[in-house]
Amino acid sequence: MEIHKVAVIGAGTMGSGIAQVAATAGCSVQLFDASPEAITRSQKNLLATLAKLVEKAKINPDESARIAANISYVSQMTELSNAQLIIEAIVENSEIKRALFAQLETIVAPDCILASNTSSLSIASIAASCKKSDRVIGIHFFNPAPLMQLVEVIPAVQTANEVLQVTIETISSWKKIVAVAKDTPGFIVNRVARPFYSEALRLFEEGTASLATIDQAMKDIGFRMGPFELMDFIGNDVNYAVTESVFTAFYFDPRFKPSFTQKRLTEAGFLGRKSGRGYYDYSEQAIPPVAATDAQLRQQISDRILVMLINEAADALFLHIASAKDIDHAMTKGVNYPKGLLAWADEKGIDWCVNSLDALYHEYHEDRYRCSPLLRRMMREQTTFFN
Repeated sequence: MEIHKVAVIGAGTMGSGIAQVAATAGCSVQLFDASPEAITRSQKNLLATLAKLVEKAKINPDESARIAANISYVSQMTELSNAQLIIEAIVENSEIKRALFAQLETIVAPDCILASNTSSLSIASIAASCKKSDRVIGIHFFNPAPLMQLVEVIPAVQTANEVLQVTIETISSWKKIVAVAKDTPGFIVNRVARPFYSEALRLFEEGTASLATIDQAMKDIGFRMGPFELMDFIGNDVNYAVTESVFTAFYFDPRFKPSFTQKRLTEAGFLGRKSGRGYYDYSEQAIPPVAATDAQLRQQISDRILVMLINEAADALFLHIASAKDIDHAMTKGVNYPKGLLAWADEKGIDWCVNSLDALYHEYHEDRYRCSPLLRRMMREQTTFFN
């Protein structure tokens, strides 16, 4: 089945971005939102975005007009009855999504694929709200959807193989890189990336280094933003909510334990750039923080965070969350990591990874530092991920 008619539910930033991607690929797209203001804002923003692309010679005026014409804006859900694929991009709440999918099933054709853009919620749970649950799948775009290359595709245990294959073919035809992930909390990116934030917070709470020094240490090895800069950019409320969700979903595994530092900032309303203050002060009179110049300290910081990221990526492979290729694609194309973590492990050496983790476990005696069985096996067998 070829997908030509797409509907997107939710005219916020993510939903509007997904609609633009599908329209650019030549699909006829309906963008639904119950709020007239949201629809008006989405349409205005799309035209502004297309105008900028024309101005920068990324597309020509004819292409701009074609993309705009491919999107229609609707305020009645019953108008989506002819859609072949519906992607919801609404609030990250399982009960609300389940209610939506149950309602959609009464409107659309039996072969319409119903997809959730959730970043971490159970696809199986959402699918269970439908009588025909084998049509439900996860299609997780990253923000901003038109620019980010990666899309995680997550089949639930109920998802029909045909639905998975059509979804992969469709998203690939939209010129996106598909990473297929198992339906586990956080999928690939939001699971594997947790140590980037949590270990940085741990280092800060221990008094190892300042925020600016920790951020600079990660930029030293190629990351575009440090963890505290990125949390302020994302929003501490959003980042903390994802961490708490993953921690709870993993039955309170200590690897995913949230930080009280971030919790208190969220409670105080220090959400980051959007509130003017987070880990950093964004007011005009704020004095820019200065990172420590101690190269050895910065190396220790980056090594510790990096090996924790590698360990999480290795565990994701060990538990068959995704293939090694898809895990590395997810981190480089989904969140712009400078290298794939498994390729990075090969480069640093599997022995280095295991020994570094064992040293941390010996120091702290905490399960968060337990070495992945896969890394330990690979060291014993002298194998690598890709070489």
